Amino acid sequence: MRFIRYQKEEESPRYGWIHDNKIGDIEGDLFGEFRRLDATTPLEEVKLLAPSQPSKIICVGRNYAAHAKEHNAEVPDLPLIFLKPPSSLNNPNDSIILPHQSKQVEHEAELVAVIGKRGRNIISEDAKEHILGYTIGNDVTARDLQRADRLWTRGKGFDSFAPFGPWIDTEFDPSDAVITCRVNGQMRQMASTRDMVFSVGSIIAFISSVMTLEPGDLIFTGTPAGVGVLLKGDVVEVDIEGLGVLSNSVE
Repeated sequence: MRFIRYQKEEESPRYGWIHDNKIGDIEGDLFGEFRRLDATTPLEEVKLLAPSQPSKIICVGRNYAAHAKEHNAEVPDLPLIFLKPPSSLNNPNDSIILPHQSKQVEHEAELVAVIGKRGRNIISEDAKEHILGYTIGNDVTARDLQRADRLWTRGKGFDSFAPFGPWIDTEFDPSDAVITCRVNGQMRQMASTRDMVFSVGSIIAFISSVMTLEPGDLIFTGTPAGVGVLLKGDVVEVDIEGLGVLSNSVE
């Protein structure tokens, strides 16, 4: 099943579900008890929004060996985690805004796990019980600022630097799906999720040993090799096999 968050004209944002390219509303709490109403609204008549409103966005660095290598960095022994602020969230099809402070903003195509059930000290084998589903993310990064600061908050944290969506898929299998990233139709990144150093289950176990995971929280699971610069006017598309496409322009 695919869940979305959307807006129709001037109405308030709401959660819904998709069936045959039509939308039905969700009545109740998507992360608790809810029921699905009939799907009657054509998908093309609404604006898709970021499909979750997380309390936090946790990201994993260097989770693909080839990406670590392209930055002359070691693969970590434990998941290397950092945070992006919720203010960096961006909707599918909205623009990534290039900040004047940076001369080197890059794309990072990623699989994103969406937490559905609150948890602390979750063991890897139980991680599935805490995942609502999966979506697509782009961990946009001001690489020059990341390198200059050494700490990653500024380089990762600008407004619009965390586009994700277009929906949450509850049936997606993350074990072996191809992730690609294209900029203006040109292939930049391509790898399989099977190449991740740390699995989704082990990532959730590690993160939840540090902080409580809340419903709606996002876990960006790392990017493959091939990250590259984004320029004004570009269109960047992250495609995950069986999950869909996340598209954003650059301004």
